[in-house]
Amino acid sequence: MNVDFQGRRLTVRVVYFGPALGGKTTNLQALQTRLPAPNVGRLMSLESRDQRTLLLDLLPVNARMPTGMQVQLRVLSVPGQHIHAATRTVMVEGADCIIFVADSQLRETSANNTSFRGLTQSLDPEIPLVLQFNKRDLADIRSDAEIALMGQGIHPVVPAVALSGVGVRESLARALELVWRRYAARHSLRDLLGVDEAGFVHGLLGDPIS
Repeated sequence: MNVDFQGRRLTVRVVYFGPALGGKTTNLQALQTRLPAPNVGRLMSLESRDQRTLLLDLLPVNARMPTGMQVQLRVLSVPGQHIHAATRTVMVEGADCIIFVADSQLRETSANNTSFRGLTQSLDPEIPLVLQFNKRDLADIRSDAEIALMGQGIHPVVPAVALSGVGVRESLARALELVWRRYAARHSLRDLLGVDEAGFVHGLLGDPIS
């Protein structure tokens, strides 16, 4: 988290991490249509010819808080392909929270595990982590009971169907709650922004869409 007192700006960075084709970019696309229009900027993507993320996707979300402080949320997804390991490491180092997007299909267990090991090897253990299990609408997936155990009581676990927007806002909301809890005391966020944790999340993401 970066606080610019002179510019009256606070910047938060949330990074989506996970195996290739797990749904990271789809999450950002769904967020763009499900968050308050005045808050959301243009989704910027750098893709290869087969429309897979080559470097990153970036969705800017901005909101002005009651004190006049501008919160700039930078939501990024990084490529899941093995050849882009160096890019992922750099992006994770600057993150305020990670959302790990796993593919719920049983056949993708190995890809999930490999990607998660790569994340934990470069992740500062103090950086908050949210686990999203995507593609819950498909056949041959891990059960709800199984994915609930994945967080080990430490990390929030959110089931999702990113293509239809299910669980997408909830995943980002959980991430922002963890960011608040990590930085609230350090930066006196309640006084700086004029909101509590719920107000911080709502200010950026608006009301849930049922």
